Amino acid sequence: MTQQPEPPEMRTARRRYVIVCALLWMPSGIGLASMVLLFSERGMSLATIAGLFAAQSLTVAALELPTGGLSDVLGRRPVLAMAGVLNVVACVLVGLGTTASVLAAGLVLMGVARALASGTAEAWYVDTVQERSGPAAELRTGLARGGSATSAALAAGMLLGGALPWLLGLGPDLGARLNEATSGAVLPLSVPMLLGAAVRVAFVCYVLAVLREPPRPPATLRSALRGVPGTVLGGLRLGGRDVLVRRILLTAAAVGCALATIELLVPGRTVELTGAPGSGAMVYSALACAGFVCNGLGSHLAPLAARVAGSGERAVLVCLGTGAVGMLLLGVTAAATTVHSLAMPLAAVGFCLLYLGIGAGSPNQNELLHRRVTGAGRATALSVQSLALQLVGALTGLVVGALRPGPLPWLLTGAALLFSALLWLRRVEARSVPGTITTSGSRSGVS
Repeated sequence: MTQQPEPPEMRTARRRYVIVCALLWMPSGIGLASMVLLFSERGMSLATIAGLFAAQSLTVAALELPTGGLSDVLGRRPVLAMAGVLNVVACVLVGLGTTASVLAAGLVLMGVARALASGTAEAWYVDTVQERSGPAAELRTGLARGGSATSAALAAGMLLGGALPWLLGLGPDLGARLNEATSGAVLPLSVPMLLGAAVRVAFVCYVLAVLREPPRPPATLRSALRGVPGTVLGGLRLGGRDVLVRRILLTAAAVGCALATIELLVPGRTVELTGAPGSGAMVYSALACAGFVCNGLGSHLAPLAARVAGSGERAVLVCLGTGAVGMLLLGVTAAATTVHSLAMPLAAVGFCLLYLGIGAGSPNQNELLHRRVTGAGRATALSVQSLALQLVGALTGLVVGALRPGPLPWLLTGAALLFSALLWLRRVEARSVPGTITTSGSRSGVS
């Protein structure tokens, strides 16, 4: 039987979603490479820097659900544009700020923008595809390509953001002249943040120019804000009503555990294995880029994983199991203290397996999630998922920081990831009516 050609509008929606993902996340990669060093150059202590990042994280956590509800009520396009504008202001404040209060304001605005953008572009893509092809439309390929674009943009941005200050410092007096010409406001380390602001401007223009969405009932900002609490409460009820959604939230929490452990322990681990802070930082930077690449590759392979495994649920099981193997491999190698053993290559393999598994599992999970919720609560559902990852990740960071160094933190979080994989052994009955919130089959199951 000949396969029906894909409608051109589906390809257009997918292409626009991929571009939005790349423009949204590339500035984050550009700034990530130099932000801590920039703050140090501005005279901030390590404790102050930690406080600045904590302010951003708390802002995201506090606004994750309300902004998801705002996107569901007000629309995806205006919320994405709002996020882009706030990010432009935030990048300028962080790039040019010289005091802790200005830098804190910039990071808080970044937190607000990240909460606004969380899940909104993905919700736009799913809304658009389902409006044109119905609730049963194929979503996995687009979600996978969006995940690949996000990872590629982060990797490219990190390389660019790390290279720019270094290239500016190659000229004999280029950095000094830049500093003098701007009365100390612009350092070589400021340039990545300002470049990020320029990319954010392009993001806003692209969103306003090409993103079209299904019509919504007319709403003022006041009426939209009144509708947010009910939408948020509906999102919070998802995990209690639906077994599949509960599994997705528990999986997000386990992934948050793994990522928090990686971010907290890998930088120090690379210093231990290489014997010097400089070489350790270089190895960690290379590992971070490799992680983004593996994550993007995993996202690209998500549709293949579903076909080979036989279903999206089985694919999630296999992918999370792969990630758990990577995490456990990192735990096994954590006891090694020299680079002469196989610890470094095995740890690198474990690192890549973790990101490959997470990347391949995410589009399959999210396709399942989108088939359990309606467009009226789609961004909120994604926000609940993101909130589970962030809050559990923050708690894990505190616990891991209190444990003794060695294999134990790695093995515990690896076990959590393995447990989340085992949740997917039992299949959940498919919905008879796509787009509703609950079914009798899902109520009776257990996670």
